[in-house]
Amino acid sequence: MIEFWRSVLTSQFEASLCMLHHGIKNCPAEFWHERMATDTVQQTTYHTLFFVDLYLSREDTFVKRELHQRGGDEEGPGVSIGLPQDETLEYVAICRQKARDTIAAETMESLMGPSGFSYRKISRGELHLYNIRHIQHHTGQLSSFLRRVADTSSPWIGSGWR
Repeated sequence: MIEFWRSVLTSQFEASLCMLHHGIKNCPAEFWHERMATDTVQQTTYHTLFFVDLYLSREDTFVKRELHQRGGDEEGPGVSIGLPQDETLEYVAICRQKARDTIAAETMESLMGPSGFSYRKISRGELHLYNIRHIQHHTGQLSSFLRRVADTSSPWIGSGWR
């Protein structure tokens, strides 16, 4: 049973990250700093990936990366500034590998246990679904923005990385 859930979660993390990757890659450079909702494309994509990275850890094990110094502190005061487009694509790759590694290490007990975050009173399994939904929320914003301003769109990825 655990292999089934590992496969499903990995496939859906990869699909959502792949769709985000397409949006970032297809965003014309002149729109990278444009406001698309409450923040710029740059800020929103960084925010999305920061929380993917965070929630694939646990509250007491998350280690900030060097790139977080440049991108801004999502957990503390101040506004994230984000990363350049090429570094954001690299961050997608980092998060994709972390998702694969994290899900591979999950057990049925860990998925049914606490999320690992004191402020998220859900199971670890539900946190993974929450994380995927968060990626898709911001990917949808980006896709809509790009259709409107650049007449480009990202493909729907049903499962896996394409």
